[in-house]
Amino acid sequence: MTKLRLAIVGAGPAGIYAADILLKAERNFDVSIDLFDHLPAPYGLVRYGVAPDHPRIKGIINALRDVLDRGDIRLFGNVRYGTDITLDDLKQHYNAVIFATGAVHDADLSIPGIELEGSYGAARFVSWFDGHPDVPRTWPLEAKSVAVIGNGNVALDVSRMLAKHADDLLPTEIPANVYEGLKASPVTDVHVFGRRGPTSVKFTPLELRELGELNDVDIIVHDEDFDYDDAARAAVASNKQVFVIDKVLNQWRKRETGNASRRLHLHFFARPIEVTDDGTGRVGGFKYERTAPDGQGGVHGTGEIREVPIQAIYRAVGYYGSPLPGIPFDKKRGVVPNREGQVLWKGEPGFESSTGSQQMYGVYATGWIKRGPVGLIGHTKSDAMETVRHLINDVGNWWRPESPSEQSVLDLLEERGVAFTNLEGWHQLDQHELGLGAEQGRVRVKVVPRHEMVEISRAQVPAEL
Repeated sequence: MTKLRLAIVGAGPAGIYAADILLKAERNFDVSIDLFDHLPAPYGLVRYGVAPDHPRIKGIINALRDVLDRGDIRLFGNVRYGTDITLDDLKQHYNAVIFATGAVHDADLSIPGIELEGSYGAARFVSWFDGHPDVPRTWPLEAKSVAVIGNGNVALDVSRMLAKHADDLLPTEIPANVYEGLKASPVTDVHVFGRRGPTSVKFTPLELRELGELNDVDIIVHDEDFDYDDAARAAVASNKQVFVIDKVLNQWRKRETGNASRRLHLHFFARPIEVTDDGTGRVGGFKYERTAPDGQGGVHGTGEIREVPIQAIYRAVGYYGSPLPGIPFDKKRGVVPNREGQVLWKGEPGFESSTGSQQMYGVYATGWIKRGPVGLIGHTKSDAMETVRHLINDVGNWWRPESPSEQSVLDLLEERGVAFTNLEGWHQLDQHELGLGAEQGRVRVKVVPRHEMVEISRAQVPAEL
């Protein structure tokens, strides 16, 4: 029977789902899967890309844990693709590779002043408050008035974390350094700006409702944003999600405000124009053009320019993938060029179109590095099914590795002195974090420094998996 030795780079939901789907698929060959990640712990975006006060995320983590804990997937954490293990190495030891590295960097917002001190990417801020080991332990939370640009779930996560009182986050797994930073924040006003109207937002009703539950935070909406055109009214009538969002926002319009110590302002029909300088090279204000419905579900500029004084701004306008050594990369979209998960090659990395390109045999992609940062975590399942289907059908074009044994990969990493972590080590780190939480009456407290994560994961854990 044919043997498939598969490497998956990226141990977040996309990578784990792909492994699970392949192992459950009907096939005429045996499968052996090694899952690599540059972080010492698995789960990727679920652990390091979602605000800690989302209880539903625990359900996703439980599902991912069930897949890993079956024992039919090997985990190699703290292994960096491109340095600790290369594409040539993968070809020596595997029949194919699936890249599931996601998109972790902030997309650009090209307006004047966006480079001023006090201007930040939302993705990096999320990594900080989620305790990502590769982000500095401190964050400059010095502004009283803050702007957040974007109308997606990440924008709401960032806004909520900025406006929420730190003590209300203690039941979560928020790291101690993050709690102390947020506790000292002098913020009083958080302004969220979206270019379109309330019926065109990208966040979900659940995310929106969570804003209304914040303790000692007034939600401010503006009546001028609810003068809907026919297209907006049709969206409310035909789309259940839009209907719920509209209902929630209109309920907030009727709320009494003025008693809370903090305010979260939602501004719609606001096109970013400029971040203004306070005279010292720091953010001093946010200038935007008021837009209006165009009658077809879009907006047009009105020429009316407004400015809100702020001392910090966060852009939450999307994520952007990272190039992978030896793999083609579409610089415009921030993805690996592919056809339904089959990576495409045009002779030179960095091309912006797959037209006329050919399949790069043995190399596949899934998740955000495949399709861009769109959709919720659950969408990665159907995405992975498509990629896995092609992988199975491409059996005649798989690599033919010289050293396909499972032990050979262990030997390679050990020879290079890579302090890799494994599934048993993750269990050990997991229990350690739960223990830290129990000492404080909390569910979990994350270990943040990478070296501590590795030391705890590798303590008295045998190298053999």
